[in-house]
Amino acid sequence: MADSRDDLAESLQNLFTSVSSMVKSELQGTNNHLDLLEKMNLRIASEYDDMGDVAAGLRVFAEQMKSKSGGLDEFVGQMDAIEKQVSEFEAVISVLDRYVSVLESKIRAEYRHPHHQRRSNDSVVTD
Repeated sequence: MADSRDDLAESLQNLFTSVSSMVKSELQGTNNHLDLLEKMNLRIASEYDDMGDVAAGLRVFAEQMKSKSGGLDEFVGQMDAIEKQVSEFEAVISVLDRYVSVLESKIRAEYRHPHHQRRSNDSVVTD
């Protein structure tokens, strides 16, 4: 009976040792997963810090562009005023061009058909 108790005790000891090894392996695996997650979190946190720096740089750049575009608005307004003046000048030039054309036509007509000039004694003199 002592042999069977020794066999039972040895079997139980092997069982507890195996269960203990299995639990230790499971805990080590869980610990490895937690270490991996910690490293991944640190890496992602570093990348988010880098993205934050880029975002801050982009914000500064956008503010600079906004201030520069505000200066350009003044020039755009000046260019619009110049364009309006040019359009008005073109309209005046068009009117003057038509007036000159009419005068040229009258002068050509005068040279083709000269009018008779009268002297003080009402005699007709042709040019």
